[in-house]
Amino acid sequence: MPCSFPVRFVFSLLFLSCGSFLLAGPSFTDPKEAGEDYDVQGEYQGVLGPDNVKIAAQVIAKGKGKFHAVGMPGGLPGDGLKPDEKKVEADGEREGELVVFRVTTEEGDEVRAEVKDGVMVVYGGDNQKVMELSKVFRESPTMGAKPPEGAVVLFDGSNLDAWMNAKMTEDGLMQQGATSKQLFDDHTLHIEFRLPFMPEDSGQGRGNSGLYLQGRYEVQMLDSFGLSGENNECGGIYTVKKPDVNMCFPPLVWQTYDVDFTAAKYDDEGKLKSAPRITVKHNGVVIHDNVELPADRTTTAAPVKVGKEPGPVYLQNHGNPVRYRNIWVKSK
Repeated sequence: MPCSFPVRFVFSLLFLSCGSFLLAGPSFTDPKEAGEDYDVQGEYQGVLGPDNVKIAAQVIAKGKGKFHAVGMPGGLPGDGLKPDEKKVEADGEREGELVVFRVTTEEGDEVRAEVKDGVMVVYGGDNQKVMELSKVFRESPTMGAKPPEGAVVLFDGSNLDAWMNAKMTEDGLMQQGATSKQLFDDHTLHIEFRLPFMPEDSGQGRGNSGLYLQGRYEVQMLDSFGLSGENNECGGIYTVKKPDVNMCFPPLVWQTYDVDFTAAKYDDEGKLKSAPRITVKHNGVVIHDNVELPADRTTTAAPVKVGKEPGPVYLQNHGNPVRYRNIWVKSK
């Protein structure tokens, strides 16, 4: 059963600082205020040719009318894209009412894609229309998952009683930088999170937070939409393993982690018997399958050292306005 958080950790957590990054531009937490570039950013999908081959693209806003697009033969991540599939990437920008991307083929022909009103139109080297892709809005199949019998509800929007150092927004969402008062050994966890829209920032400065299991092992939270999917990007076990697929949705879209965590086991003399293991679903897709975690170290900036004691759920504060809801844990 979970227990109260040890007093000895309280003061260290109050002053814990994981560092922050110099932000280049604004942060948006409301899609209605995010601007016209946000309306272009997102996922697009269509079919090509008589065989109706699925083609997809992810469009990433870079700020001030600049964009980057990633073309994906086979479909979106988790919906047809194969891990070894070659992607096509291009930069684009606003040209009047359009956002235009251009790519030069190996034969020297220019392929052009124009985006307007939620539709991407692709033109071939002869300026003939090749295909259309329409904007799609995906939702995690585990969104809104209800806690099973015996689960501990850590946050349902009503109060912050289960947390230390936690703050809640006026619309009932929990802010980054909180530690559960209860500790957990083997457990399953569900959490829903929303990353801010920070178009002029990049890398670790773009919507950064993290979910720490037992306060020891971080599953990264970061706006990694459209990126390659590394161990320091969204879904990565920080510094340990990159996700099998980058399932990061666009910022300001609610996302889910569903985690099955098995703690390290020790014998009566305190010697390690088995290392901790973790399985993670990101937006309903398995991105880590029974992965062994290091038993001799934590991931970066963990507030709890390795050991046989149970640990808290810790949501990292990197200074970016990440939001959370529907958090529950069930001990195994």
